[in-house]
Amino acid sequence: MHTRLHDIVAAAASRDGDAPALTYKDVTLGYAALWEQVGRVAGGLHRLGLRRGERVAVYLEKRIETVAAVFGTSAADGVFVPVNPLLRPKQVGYILADCDVRVLVTSAERYAALRDELAGCPSIEHVVLVGGEPAPDPRYTVSRWDDLAGGEPYAGGAAIDIDMAAILYTSGSTGKPKGVVLSHRNLIAGADSVSGYLRNTSDDVILAALPLSFDAGFSQLTTAFTVGAHAVLMNYLLPRDVVRLCAKHGVTGLTCVPPLWIQLADQTWPADATRQLRYFANTGGRMPKSTLDKLRAIFPGAAPYLMYGLTEAFRSTYLDPAEVDRRPDSIGKAIPNAEILVVRPDGTVTDPGSRASSCTAARWSRWGTGTTRSAPRNASARCPAGRARCCRSSRSGPATWSSGTRTASSTSSAAATK
Repeated sequence: MHTRLHDIVAAAASRDGDAPALTYKDVTLGYAALWEQVGRVAGGLHRLGLRRGERVAVYLEKRIETVAAVFGTSAADGVFVPVNPLLRPKQVGYILADCDVRVLVTSAERYAALRDELAGCPSIEHVVLVGGEPAPDPRYTVSRWDDLAGGEPYAGGAAIDIDMAAILYTSGSTGKPKGVVLSHRNLIAGADSVSGYLRNTSDDVILAALPLSFDAGFSQLTTAFTVGAHAVLMNYLLPRDVVRLCAKHGVTGLTCVPPLWIQLADQTWPADATRQLRYFANTGGRMPKSTLDKLRAIFPGAAPYLMYGLTEAFRSTYLDPAEVDRRPDSIGKAIPNAEILVVRPDGTVTDPGSRASSCTAARWSRWGTGTTRSAPRNASARCPAGRARCCRSSRSGPATWSSGTRTASSTSSAAATK
């Protein structure tokens, strides 16, 4: 049984250590090699004095060191904070200060741009640079990645499944970014559910095109590692790069957001880029039907998965590919191990055919959002319909019907009874 996030890498390594786990550019690591790196990073963090629950921010583009730092933090009982590499220094400084980061892993170039902002981050004690030579700073120690990851592995972690594992920050499009707190259980249960309905296996090659700071982007790693599949990292620049990597690696699973799908639908896709594709999935908003139609023509042998969720609940529903022709505008049914309830403003469950807001009860629903310096401020409130404490209500945006084309339960006629 997987208890902590890094256990999924350890389990895959024990099943088939030689199987490809992670590719970045022309370098591929098998699961045994990846697990060794994770352990060595955990050992390095332990030697730095990282204590259980302390934060490690990873401010890097997607690369093997990024993944090793994230899962190594988990193995060291720390809490990883993946920071979008496209953020400006001021935005990064806000995140680092907001969640009391103790260790920052970044590149020499990003560190140079960020140094002034670090003056407002008194909790930082260590900066680890991937590439470049460290320059002394009186505020914290600066060291090289090779020194962090070059020692003995650490395998003495004491974290349990309900411990905090990660903090993912929202985009801040409607205000300051908020940290969404995740436990090990949240991440593992979400990966189990998604890999289940996507039918992922160890034969899959999954292109990680979305940012790892975005829950759907990070999910490409967790779903791949859960089943022992092969994850290919890419730092998105142009739509044609996605096409090229799909052809180069024989990608079988591709998940994107609507703006990217719209661009990809206008690309020329040679047969070797589509031949192996088993499914394509959309998240992060509704895909226009015209785009969906184009993609289905480009990928005639691939199943389309339309997925929906909330920041606090990661993934709530998906539309089964078999239903796409019949109800393309539906948000589908609850994903495995989740319950979707359609509730009135007073918290009571609606009758079939009613219009109201929805709430999600699932093992991956977040602890809360808000300031994360000690504990989540808006920790999970009791479900308005009397279900588990892990549910979240959607109080804004489009309403949800308990039947019809926008149903949000696992049966189209009785959302409240699921």
